[in-house]
Amino acid sequence: MSTAASAQAAEASAGAQAPGISRGLVIMLAGATGATVANMYYAQPLLHTLGRAFNVSTGTSGLLVTISQIGYVLGLGLLVPLGDLVERRALITNSMLCIAVAQVVACVAPGLVVFAGALLVVGVLTFVAQVIVPMSSHLAAEHERGKVVGTVMSGLLLGVLASRTLSGLIAEAFGWRTVFGAAAAMMFVLALVLRRKLPKVEPTSSLPYRAALRSVLTLVREEPVLRQRMLLGACAMGCFSVLWTSLAFLLSGVHGSHYHYGNAVIGLFGLAGIAGAGAAQLAGRLADRGHGRLVTTATLTVLLVSWSMLYLGKSSVIVLIVGIMALDLGVQGTQISNQAAIYKLHPDARSRITTPYMVAYFLGGTGLSAVTGAIYAADGWGAVCLLGAGTALVSLVAWAASSLRRR
Repeated sequence: MSTAASAQAAEASAGAQAPGISRGLVIMLAGATGATVANMYYAQPLLHTLGRAFNVSTGTSGLLVTISQIGYVLGLGLLVPLGDLVERRALITNSMLCIAVAQVVACVAPGLVVFAGALLVVGVLTFVAQVIVPMSSHLAAEHERGKVVGTVMSGLLLGVLASRTLSGLIAEAFGWRTVFGAAAAMMFVLALVLRRKLPKVEPTSSLPYRAALRSVLTLVREEPVLRQRMLLGACAMGCFSVLWTSLAFLLSGVHGSHYHYGNAVIGLFGLAGIAGAGAAQLAGRLADRGHGRLVTTATLTVLLVSWSMLYLGKSSVIVLIVGIMALDLGVQGTQISNQAAIYKLHPDARSRITTPYMVAYFLGGTGLSAVTGAIYAADGWGAVCLLGAGTALVSLVAWAASSLRRR
């Protein structure tokens, strides 16, 4: 599996199966990915509201983000490999129906334990977003793969950002429980639509499930590019989680902040990251043209610089918004260049190669989100920015060091 010859043969086979993908289907996949992954983020701008509703501290409410990400990591590690082993349309739509049920439980949860349990289940089932992304790569022709993946990832980013804005606006107008009821209805309708519109995509591997899981470890052991991109992805998602776990606290006035915004305004800050969606499109096109390494260097640099703007944003909302835009641009551009690199390795195993990358990606986010709430409670926004800048610096140094070794 690790030889160049086998990879080239698999690429040729995959290319024969993927004459191209229609623009309409690409947009549908982008929308489905965004709507699915949005379920992970509806709670983020509401952390202070949920803390009051369940009568818990800032640090405890911040752990709700960590719980959903732990669930996502479990789903990524144990369920994403199914994308190579079973028919994908059924896997996608059935998972969405289960997400709808879990969101109904979150909507009616009588206490924090039930609510957190529902978020955990939602996190596990949201793995299906990372079945859709490699499926889009599988359906695309070789010359358009980076652009297609970039478009689908743009949909994912827009879902993440719009979820915060939508969540804040709905909570302000109708209460926080309505947010999760609306999410359940959206997933139910989306599952029915996709069942009718998506093509059947048959398995690309006949491996038994346990063998497929073992092959994931083999890929990690044999592919240095995969290990490199896992580290970069973990740092990028770590920066993303540090920002979005703590931003609601800054904007709501916690720990002496001079901002005192409500749910609706806090949610609107999610729109500041839309610049990252454009970065995904551009990064995908540059990757198709062979400039993936340049994209990685540029986006990691932007990621580091963004933290200086975010720090200054503690007293200037304009600078804060620019910092959010820069960070999301850096995270999304890094993500696309990473995926473009790893999807070239084994075209017949794209779901399995997605598994370790995305596990590392969200382990980085989970670990840093777990400590961010406590750090903000103890030392405020400056300490949070120092944590984010240190994480971005680690990624840039690691990328530079690995590039020198390869040369």
